[in-house]
Amino acid sequence: MKFGTERTRALLDKLGSPDDRLEIIHVAGTNGKGSACEYLTHILLAAGWRVGTYTTPEVFSFYDQFRIDGAADKELADRCLRLADVAAEGMADRPTAYERQTAAALLMFAEAGCRYAVVECCMGGLLDTTNAINKKAAAVITSISLEHTAYLGDTLPQIARHKAGIIRDCPAVISACVPQEVRPIFYARGARLSLPVGDIEEGEDGTSFTCGGRRYFTHMQGCMQPYNAAAAITAAKLLGIEEAAAADGVSKAYAPGRLQKFAAGGTDYILDGAHNPESFIPLARLLSSRYFGRRRTVVYGCLRDKDITSVLAVLNGCAERIIAVAPPGYRAMDIDKILNCCRAAFTGASKADCVSSALDSADGDVVAVCGSFTLLKEAEEWIEKRL
Repeated sequence: MKFGTERTRALLDKLGSPDDRLEIIHVAGTNGKGSACEYLTHILLAAGWRVGTYTTPEVFSFYDQFRIDGAADKELADRCLRLADVAAEGMADRPTAYERQTAAALLMFAEAGCRYAVVECCMGGLLDTTNAINKKAAAVITSISLEHTAYLGDTLPQIARHKAGIIRDCPAVISACVPQEVRPIFYARGARLSLPVGDIEEGEDGTSFTCGGRRYFTHMQGCMQPYNAAAAITAAKLLGIEEAAAADGVSKAYAPGRLQKFAAGGTDYILDGAHNPESFIPLARLLSSRYFGRRRTVVYGCLRDKDITSVLAVLNGCAERIIAVAPPGYRAMDIDKILNCCRAAFTGASKADCVSSALDSADGDVVAVCGSFTLLKEAEEWIEKRL
């Protein structure tokens, strides 16, 4: 990992500055970025525009990170990835894989004739690769909480300043999820607060809520979704998008791996990429309220830089059993450390060699797989075989 935008900017210039041909909406935040990107994408589609969407990390497929009008285009993505790799050859400071992917995504969207590009920050904002883009139609910040403190700082103001770095000569919106104490950092850059949310009603199929005096409905689950949607609705309003298109887009938005539900063999499965304490609040609330009284099992694994103790404190009491697993990849936390932390927070804790083995042994009526997006692909494949 290398922070900074210089390599990506140089690579984009070698590719003909494709970002200059796009109206870019840049999205940052500790949590809610992916959901906000989905809302914005579908709002712009409902308004009749061609839209490219670049999100990270991958959930079920590498190519889902690069979408045009909501769908992956593997052929075009591969061609643009090859062009980015060729352009990077010979550069004195060779761009990283993530930087090449970012440049390829913007090239892909420009080549496909997209009017808008919705681009998600990976980490922070100011020094994130995606901040290399020259101009922006709007910036959206969804939330601020402590994460990646080794890189972004260990206080909310330090983290907020990184996120605020994406606001450059463009209208900007901050969600009501942004803490009061750091809002002045964004206001100083001209950002405005998203339209107010109220009268929230959560149901089995989604959530209805009011925003700016109009009623909206989203199929996406979780108590934070109305606020993510409100930030997208407000940004769309700044872009001149009609309310009818905003309502239609919000109702059609869908984010895989965020409280995603499956039913198989009489068991309800929930796949959630939550990976920091704040992001676990919606899952904990869902397990404690809608599934109260049912046998609940959590399959949990995380990367080594995560605040596992605080996460498990949020989940404590939400399930009768927890099964520890190590996510795939070199960034995984040691399985014995995960298990020991799970035993400290839950009376019923065990471990499994992999997600599939954990699901084989899970005996609850409700099973939640969570802690890292890297766990979800294997979980989905296991569930799909039983549908």
